[in-house]
Amino acid sequence: MVVGARRAGLTDRRGTLTEITTCYNQGMQQSICEATTRTTLRRMGYNSRRPRRVPLISTTNRKKRLQFAQAHQNCTVEHWKNVAWSDESRFLLRHSDGRIRIWRKQNENMDPSCLVTTVQAGGGGGVMVWGMISWHTLGPLVPIGLNA
Repeated sequence: MVVGARRAGLTDRRGTLTEITTCYNQGMQQSICEATTRTTLRRMGYNSRRPRRVPLISTTNRKKRLQFAQAHQNCTVEHWKNVAWSDESRFLLRHSDGRIRIWRKQNENMDPSCLVTTVQAGGGGGVMVWGMISWHTLGPLVPIGLNA
């Protein structure tokens, strides 16, 4: 088994196959090829996959969300029928897809080392809209001026 590839695969999930192989081969008397590295990583359960995208949430906001969830965990369906939810979102017409790939096992998609955070950013042209939803109705989708 390629111990160096195991170490590189677990510590640098964003490393390319070439980088992992090169890292292993440094200081070794006998080098391995990328195909051997790929085969070894796959035998260990790792595959090259796109990372799950999750919003970047600050520690303060994470605590506030937890407090909200704990305060409302015993609310009934009848309570939530009287709540209206609203949000605004920006939809970009063009976006940059960096094509980031990571090495992970099948059930590690929510492991923090397998996530890529996202932030709201401009660029590429787009539209911002506001909408609301409740138990009883779906509100209109309202375009919002980008300078609002």
